[in-house]
Amino acid sequence: MNAASPLGTRLTARMAALEGRQLLRQLRAPAGLDLSSNDYLGLASHPRITRQMAEAVAREGCGSTGSRLLRGHRDVFDAVERRFAQFKGVERALYFSSGYLANLAVLTTFPERGDIILSDRLNHASLRDGLRLSQARHVVFRHADSTSLRTLLASKRGSGQTFVVTESLFSMDGDVPPLDAYAAMCREAGAALIVDEAHAVGIYGAHGSGLIEECGIDRDVFVSINTAGKALGVAGAFVAGPAWAIDYLVQRARPFVFSTAPPPALAAAIEASLALVAEEPERRQQLRACAARLRSNLASHGVAVAGGDSPVVPIMLGSAERALIVAERLQSCGFDVRAIRPPTVRVGTARLRVSVNAALTDVAMDEFVRVLAAALQESALCPTVSS
Repeated sequence: MNAASPLGTRLTARMAALEGRQLLRQLRAPAGLDLSSNDYLGLASHPRITRQMAEAVAREGCGSTGSRLLRGHRDVFDAVERRFAQFKGVERALYFSSGYLANLAVLTTFPERGDIILSDRLNHASLRDGLRLSQARHVVFRHADSTSLRTLLASKRGSGQTFVVTESLFSMDGDVPPLDAYAAMCREAGAALIVDEAHAVGIYGAHGSGLIEECGIDRDVFVSINTAGKALGVAGAFVAGPAWAIDYLVQRARPFVFSTAPPPALAAAIEASLALVAEEPERRQQLRACAARLRSNLASHGVAVAGGDSPVVPIMLGSAERALIVAERLQSCGFDVRAIRPPTVRVGTARLRVSVNAALTDVAMDEFVRVLAAALQESALCPTVSS
């Protein structure tokens, strides 16, 4: 089958349409100062983690060779799951190859026909795909809006279980929902609260376990999903919660049962990462200081940004074309910032998703703000905070 076939013609037309709307993506390797990755604590290349991973490859081999329920299980998985459960302050944790798989597992296993799932409008694509695959009915509530959620909880009908699903730190807007209010409402309504901590784990809380810890709602969360490929600097994800829930996932979660286990060396690397998070809290402090400095500098240069202290700082530009122009200008000056366009974000909210990390210096951030402000002025852009 070639490009002239009916299928080839259809797909070529789809690609041309994407290009015409400035929505055609390109694979581009990292180049320049990192202001776009999720390596918030700067751990991805830490020598202690890379050394422990290399030693584990020599000991365990490269691949797991099978699913966890067949020959793919290793003692190192048990060890890192115990360590992560302790880190989150829960009974059990289960390790998956990716956060996407973990979210699919949670939302296609626990909710059943007759149940209802209430989900934040801006939840990640993996959560939304989990909703589509679930047998439960799902309803969307307004982003980070406790009043909208309260109304839905009060109006729910039927005898099934209610689940509430939210991210703790939203990856494209950098904002935090009212988790304490959600927890209280779920407790009152008997709803099961599911929190995706992908961008918060490693950053927030006295021990760095996330916003669940920082907000003090540990006892009110059914399960949390926690990626190891962002602030922890490795790969994969953990579902953490009560032992009976994790036991059920092992038996019934299709993304777990029917997936080849992750490379065992990743589990060993995560062990090293968790040790560093515990031993070096100054990384979290430095990260939050960097985020505060960036927001302050942007405001002083007339660049509108939302408040907060998260490491994700969106620069709202509106159109995909504008986002690309400014991103390319920054890249040409040595700053690796990427344009975020639909369908990742809503139409009319294209942006630069600037993410800071603990390794950034004040000099580098100040120069970035200067170049960004000049690029915005040159392009006659007036970014505003998304509503």
